[in-house]
Amino acid sequence: MKFFAQSFLYDDPWSIVSLAYFLRYPNPYASHVASCDVISRTVTPSGTLVTTRLILKRGSLPKWAPRGIISKAESWIIEESEVDPVNGVVRCTTKNLDHVKVMRVEEHVTLKRTDDNKTIQKTEARFISNFGWGLTKQLENHSLARFKANIQRSREGLSLILGLIRQARMQPITFAGSSSFFLDSHRYSSGWTTVPPAEAHPHNASNTDSV
Repeated sequence: MKFFAQSFLYDDPWSIVSLAYFLRYPNPYASHVASCDVISRTVTPSGTLVTTRLILKRGSLPKWAPRGIISKAESWIIEESEVDPVNGVVRCTTKNLDHVKVMRVEEHVTLKRTDDNKTIQKTEARFISNFGWGLTKQLENHSLARFKANIQRSREGLSLILGLIRQARMQPITFAGSSSFFLDSHRYSSGWTTVPPAEAHPHNASNTDSV
C-alpha cells in the first residue's frame, strides 16, 4: 500500500471553495472525466447535506502493464460527501468501483473554514493493489506517481471554477446570473461540454440563485 497526504490553503471563503468543488466538472484540466451524475442527495436531521455522485473517468495503462489486465482503460468512481454548513466543513470520499484487484484507490478530501475566513484543503489517498505476479509494488508506485502529477492540474481546474464563480457573483441576482447557469454557459461556449445550459438545468427556468 502507498499513501499520499497534502494540504493547501485557498484565500477564498469556505462557502465559495465548497461550491467550486462540487461544480468543478467539467473543466479543461479534467478531460479524463467523461461524466458526473448525482444519484442521491439528502439532508440529515443535524442539517448536513449528504450527496452521492457517480463519476466516469478514462485513462491509459502504462506500457509495461500486461495486455488484457483490464478490459477498458476507464473506471467508475463513487463519490460520497457531507457538507456541514454550521461548522464549515466538507468531507468527501471517493473510490473506484471496478478493477479493484488491479488497483484500489481511496481518496479523502476535507475542506474546512479557517479562523481568518480562508479555506484549508486536506487530501489523503491510499493505493492498494492485489494483482500479484510481481507487479503489486510497481502498480502502486505508478498510481501514486500519476496521482502526484495530476493533483496540481486538479487544483488548477478548481481555481478556474473559482474565478468563474467570482465573475458570476458580480452578475444581477436572476436566473441568467446564477452561478450554475453562468458556469454552464461558459463551459458550453468554451467547448468544455456539448450540452447547452438550458438543457443542463431545465428545472431552473423559473428559479433565482442568490449565490
